[in-house]
Order: sequence, then C-alpha cells, then structure tokens
Amino acid sequence: MSHILMVGVGAHGHTNPHLPVMTELAARGHRVTYAIRGSFAAMVASSGATPLVVDSPLPDEAAGQQWPSDPVAGMALFLDEGRAVLPQLLTALERDRPDAVLYDIGGYAGRALAHRWDLPLLQLSPSIVAWEGYEQDMGDALAFLDEPDGVAYRDAFDAWLAEIGIDLGWAEFSGRPPRCAALVPEAMQPNAERVDRDVVTFVGPALDRRPHQEEFPEPDRPLLVVSLGSAYNDRPQFFRDVVTAMDGLDWRVAMSVGPHVDPAEVGEVPDTVEVRSWLPQLAALRHASAFVTHAGMGGCSEGLYQGVPMVAVPQAVDQFGNAARLAELGVGEHLPADQVTPQRLREAILRVSRSPEVAARCRELREQARAAGGARGAADIAEGLLRRPAG
Repeated sequence: MSHILMVGVGAHGHTNPHLPVMTELAARGHRVTYAIRGSFAAMVASSGATPLVVDSPLPDEAAGQQWPSDPVAGMALFLDEGRAVLPQLLTALERDRPDAVLYDIGGYAGRALAHRWDLPLLQLSPSIVAWEGYEQDMGDALAFLDEPDGVAYRDAFDAWLAEIGIDLGWAEFSGRPPRCAALVPEAMQPNAERVDRDVVTFVGPALDRRPHQEEFPEPDRPLLVVSLGSAYNDRPQFFRDVVTAMDGLDWRVAMSVGPHVDPAEVGEVPDTVEVRSWLPQLAALRHASAFVTHAGMGGCSEGLYQGVPMVAVPQAVDQFGNAARLAELGVGEHLPADQVTPQRLREAILRVSRSPEVAARCRELREQARAAGGARGAADIAEGLLRRPAG
C-alpha cells in the first residue's frame, strides 16, 4: 500500500472534480492524505481520503466569503496559499512522507513539497491546460500581467521559488506541470492538437465515482436545472428572471442560488420551482432537459457528461471562454449576462431543449466524455508514477 498525498484548494470547483480519483485510489488499497481547509474536511473524508486540515488564506466559501474579481488579486491568493500551506505540510508529514504527490492547479504547496523531497508528481487539472504557443495566443488576455500589479505578482512568485530552492520561473512552475491528468472533456480544450501528450492525458471528468453525491427524484415533466456555481453568484435578479422566464411553461425548475443569495430573495415561486442554496447537481442533470449554467468548468463537464443542452450565462474568469466553446460545440447557446432578460432566457431554453441537432451533439459528446477514462484513468496514471523497489 502506497501513501499518496493530494494537495487541494478549498473551493468547490477545485475540490469536487478530484474526489472520485481519491475514491478510486482508496479502493485500490492506497492510503490517501488530502490537504484541505477544515470546511471541506467532511467532503474529502467521504471520498475515502484522510483529510489533513490546513490553515488557508483563501476565501472561505462556507463562511460566505467571496473571491475577488480582479485577476491579479485572485492569482495572488493562490501564491499566498502556497506560502502558507507548504510549511504546514513539511511539519505534518516529516515522519510520514508520501510516496507520490498529486496536486490541484492552485495547490502550489504540493508541487513545492514534491520538489523538496524529490517525489513523483501529478497535477490533476479541473480546467483547460496550456498548449504550445499558449503565451502568444493568449497575449491580449494575459496583458494584465505586464501592468504594475502583475509585475509585482510575478516578482513575488519568483522570490518565493528562489527562497524555497526551486530553480524554475513562476510561469513554468504554475502552468507547466511535469505530468498532468486533465479532468475536463477534451472537447472543451482549446487547441487540443497543440497540447503536449507526453505530459497531458485527457481522462475527462471523473464523475464515475462520486460517493458524496446525493440522489435527485425523477421529475414528472421536463426539468430545468439552474446554477451560477459556488462563486460569483450573488445575482438575485438573475434567479428572479429565470422564474419569470419559465412562467406558464409545463416544466419543473430546480435552482441552486449558492451561498450568497438567500432563497427568500428570489421571492414567491410556484410549486413547480424549487429554490435551494445547494443542489445535487450531477444527479439532477441526469433527469434534465436543459441546464442554465455559469459555464464554470465543473458545470460544463457535468452537463456534457449527462448529455444536457445548455444555456451558458458566464459571470467571471474562464467562464466566458467556456461559454463560447459550448456554443461552438453545438451543445447549447451563449447568452451574455448583460443581455439576459426573461424573454431571451425563455427563448434560449426552449431552442436548445427542442433542437434535434443539439440533442445529437449532446449524445455524441456524452459518449466521448464517458469513454475517456475518468477516475480510473487518472488513478492509472498516478499508480504509474509510484516508485517501485528495484528488482
């Protein structure tokens, strides 16, 4: 039995995608330690991993804290997390060293620990990965890194790496893992043909083992699932617009408003509309006829995995590119947030749910996502990196 360390990030979009991989590794007999903030410990334990609770400077979603919208501020938080968590890992694991390290894209302390102790290392990416020419192609989108705040961030990152004895620049350390299992549908990856396949394997969304998921009852009529994810979702008017959009239609609506909106703020709703702070989304999507999503990668992956037509209303960060990609793939429509009205929502929902072409593409990409390997594929890669005794 090997001891595998997973260094996660205390955010739902960074934790949920990894848990099925932990379940698979634990089922294979490995001892899995998962470094995470305390509010995620019970969720992590449900996967079969043992939580290693760490103090984290990241916003605590369980306490209602929100992530910054400024990109440099968001990136700096992950750097602060790496600085804070690395010494905690060194202390906690000095006498119980792992045989291999897995880490989230923001789990910088995991990569740093693997360098320090010369351990096999695997990134589990819940989002798209870099490709050959990424920096040039994304030059306009990354221009903020050449502004004063961005330069200060890069300098601080390089200083930390030098301080802990890692001879890499910030860009390579944060964006170029030595080995990566991408937990996203390959269809969502831009320029997939330029991704280094010696480094990256697209195992797809690891949704085949989700012990922490609940069930959702099968509806007696078409079901619309609505969610803006667990961050950037303080949009009570948007949820009210959805209720108005569905008025008079013979549909059920299951709506997750997240931790920052009181369900009462949505107002009075008919019996066919269910408003919750949290929804067992993967289970609900199994029965859905349409999905209104913020186009976070977790939502996109679950929607594709369940073959559900989507209306993407992005709110922040990578969601804009994901929303455009869903439209390009033919599995839904992109409706910019500043163009949302009840009428436009209603029309988009009905178009995607009634389109034979969208239905066919959803079936096609559903099969691709499920055939990619999922949790088992990621666990196979992790096992392949474990050091074996000579002979």
